[in-house]
Amino acid sequence: MAEITEKYMLVERSIQKKYRKALWTPFVRAVQRYELIREGDRIAVCISGGKDSMLMAKLVQMLHRHSDVPFDVEYLVMDPGYNKENRQKIESNAALLHIPITVFDTGIFDIANSADGSPCYLCARMRRGALYSKARELGCNKIALGHHMNDVIETTLIGMFYASQLQAMRPKLHSTNFEGMELIRPLYCIREEDIIAWLTYNDLEFIRCACRFTEKYTANDNEDGMSKRQEIKSLIKKLREDNPEIEKSIFNSIHAVCIETFPGYKASGEAHSFLEDY
Repeated sequence: MAEITEKYMLVERSIQKKYRKALWTPFVRAVQRYELIREGDRIAVCISGGKDSMLMAKLVQMLHRHSDVPFDVEYLVMDPGYNKENRQKIESNAALLHIPITVFDTGIFDIANSADGSPCYLCARMRRGALYSKARELGCNKIALGHHMNDVIETTLIGMFYASQLQAMRPKLHSTNFEGMELIRPLYCIREEDIIAWLTYNDLEFIRCACRFTEKYTANDNEDGMSKRQEIKSLIKKLREDNPEIEKSIFNSIHAVCIETFPGYKASGEAHSFLEDY
């Protein structure tokens, strides 16, 4: 038990000291800039077991401990049908980091993988709905997901290159199906490479993709199985060789969209043309 306590203290210290500028500062900046947490909130921090959600849980836990703004937290783990090893890994990492998780089971993997059409789309929708439902049951008004800056950038470029649209990812959203509930993204201003550096420094090992549908693929080594998101990651990596600030530029650009220069745009699902106001 003493060894576990020591480990979690070292992890927290690394966030406060060595990675303060890379992790803690942009985390607090996002919370304040986008007004993600308000007095009286009860937030369900949703933990998938990967590096991003585990870091998010630790950051929110540390903020909860020291914040001048009173709020409550539930650390929520939904098991959509993980194998025994992944379930055990999530629980042991939560214990290691002193994160008091609430685990609930669903059969989402079985349902999604047996359905026609896109199992990934169905799984994502079902998982989001299950998290909202459990969060509401626990008296929460917000769920927190672990999307980071690179997710935001990659989503923007995927929309441009493969969906013929300019569409970003907001730091918070009102739920359309669960009235009064919100989704927040506390890692919005944190770079993925800094998360990886942090977990490597602390010798932490989290689960990667636990989806049954994609278990047979190795994302980094199987070129035929490479997703569009992984293609975008590779492209950004190449662009960064000539422009080290490329990610920052893309991220800043979605905060400074000049609507009046576009020939068309969508608002609330409705298409508009510049000719309407020309």
